[in-house]
Amino acid sequence: MTAALHIEIAGAGEPVLLIHSSGFSGRQWSRLAAELVALGKRAVIPDLTGHGRSPPWPEPAPFSFHVDVDAVAALLRELGGAHVVGHSYGGLIALHAALAEPAALRSLQLFDPVAFGALDPVADRDVLEVLFDLDLPGVGDPERWLRTFVEFWGGSGSWDALREPVRDEFRRVAWVVRQGVESLLMDRTPIAAYSALRVPVQIMTGEHSPLPARRVDQRLADAIEGARLHVVTGAGHLAPVAAPAVVNGLVVDMIRATGQAAMR
Repeated sequence: MTAALHIEIAGAGEPVLLIHSSGFSGRQWSRLAAELVALGKRAVIPDLTGHGRSPPWPEPAPFSFHVDVDAVAALLRELGGAHVVGHSYGGLIALHAALAEPAALRSLQLFDPVAFGALDPVADRDVLEVLFDLDLPGVGDPERWLRTFVEFWGGSGSWDALREPVRDEFRRVAWVVRQGVESLLMDRTPIAAYSALRVPVQIMTGEHSPLPARRVDQRLADAIEGARLHVVTGAGHLAPVAAPAVVNGLVVDMIRATGQAAMR
């Protein structure tokens, strides 16, 4: 099944495709979009499958993250090339879309992409055990499942710290979020696949992001030639939402530098 996504576009000029985290929507990038428009760029912001203003997913039909990959890769082709920014689940979608459409990629910036297939079964056994031991409640208790999921990534109390409209959005897309998580945990795309990327790449993480995310970031940074790894001091996995000024600054700086390098 191919998903139809709601897409917001702001500004004109060179496109920057912004891919949000699971459970949120393209609105998480509103401040970054404004900064990109001021830079003379065009911010292209999809709501992923079932999220935001995109059509709801027909539950209980099975869902896989590959549905979003196909939709974003098609958008990347339609744009004829773009810088791509992704957070968490959106980072995984960005990576797979980049592999599908490498010629359309101008740069890639990822904050804690959940590309767990990049982990080595032996060298990263400690991290994989953290994921395997994650006690996610059954499908019969979606509220507790969402709490466990959000607090794994954001820390104890992070579910209650969300504004009620945000929690309501998580509840509304709980099926897609859970199915997306289950499918990405089965992803076995090896690190060697990502090492073939030949564009400027910046990988960002929070100092307090969960260990599995930080390990994936390190593996990607080591494997992709020329990739930058930036650790945001004092921040966690939700930094693009909770501390957008720092993350947005890193993104804008790299896009600016990439443009200057292209003119040389």
